[in-house]
Amino acid sequence: MRFLEWSARRGGALLAVGIFAGLFIPPLAAAFRDVVTITVAGLMTLVLLRVDPAQVVAYLRRPVLVAALTFWLLLAMPVLTYAVAMAAGLDGPLGAALVISATGCAATSSPAFARMVGLDGEISLVVAVVTTLLVPFTAPPLALGLMGIDLAISLTGLMMRLALVVGLPLLISIAIRQAVAASTLKRVGPAVDGAVVWLVVLYGFGVMDGMLARLIAEPSWVLGDLALAFAGNFGMNAVTALAFFAAGKRLALAGGLLAGNRNMALYLAVLPAATDDRILLFFALCQFPLFLSPFLLRPVYARLRPA
Repeated sequence: MRFLEWSARRGGALLAVGIFAGLFIPPLAAAFRDVVTITVAGLMTLVLLRVDPAQVVAYLRRPVLVAALTFWLLLAMPVLTYAVAMAAGLDGPLGAALVISATGCAATSSPAFARMVGLDGEISLVVAVVTTLLVPFTAPPLALGLMGIDLAISLTGLMMRLALVVGLPLLISIAIRQAVAASTLKRVGPAVDGAVVWLVVLYGFGVMDGMLARLIAEPSWVLGDLALAFAGNFGMNAVTALAFFAAGKRLALAGGLLAGNRNMALYLAVLPAATDDRILLFFALCQFPLFLSPFLLRPVYARLRPA
């Protein structure tokens, strides 16, 4: 318990170390490559277990703002990203991967990341939960229907897989909440947060499998994809912050962090192996800006957020 509580307090450093350990220690990455899906499911379960339903309902006292952020993240941002990708000539697998990344829900770690950099953790929590529950119904029609991106899976198949990976952890977390006293859940909460950190680290190990060999074989291609992953993350962050600036600087910055840090773990868990490997590689590289954003952006937010 003490170790897990310590892990929760050192979460940012552990995430940064974990992603590079997975990259530079290939046997470690190979050992965890086949547990990515189960790790994602476990991560979703623990994160949802830490979400107090009553608290989420209370946050919905600002329904217009929550609806606006949700609409922006799940619908407006993918269309805008698609327009930018087409204008830049990114009409191949790389452009498709960038657009799909914009259809993802906010990362489940968003509330923790927001608190790390001094932003609004409350709105981050509710928008992360709402977008996670809605993404099985919004992302597949956008990616496979409206934008015609070939992911080697049918629209119905992708929706069902996403619904399973999101819905099953939701049901398990509800069952645990019914079986375990609220006081007990509150007492072990910091340890659960530590377990979440380690599941994210293990997930980071698994998605780095084969990345070092790919980097050595095709350095320009991998580094170019990595640059695009950072550009996509920080670009969506900046555009969203500007779009919601009128709602207040603190909230706009939190919305930007939500928009930049998307949950690519869901796609890596549900997309079939027949999906273009360049798309899957891009999703794996998206973990670098996600894992490193609390460190890289903390000084920026310190200057921009209100006192």
